[in-house]
Amino acid sequence: MPSSNKQAAAIESLTYEEALAELESIVAVLEAEKRSLDESLALFERGQALARFCSGQLEQAELKIQTLSGDELVDFNTPD
Repeated sequence: MPSSNKQAAAIESLTYEEALAELESIVAVLEAEKRSLDESLALFERGQALARFCSGQLEQAELKIQTLSGDELVDFNTPD
């Protein structure tokens, strides 16, 4: 199995929160530390994969909420 498939499988096993935390960590490292081009590219690729995963998880949650709430719009902000 190529390493990119292993990485994808590993990302798929993460929770949304774990993936987001790893993505935030990668961003911090890329912003703060000087890395070689190869290391930076590998981190960037991992970050892109994590971002796609998180985006997909949010889309699935949104679709589930829409399904559960039907055609009705649900206002989550309650008036004070």
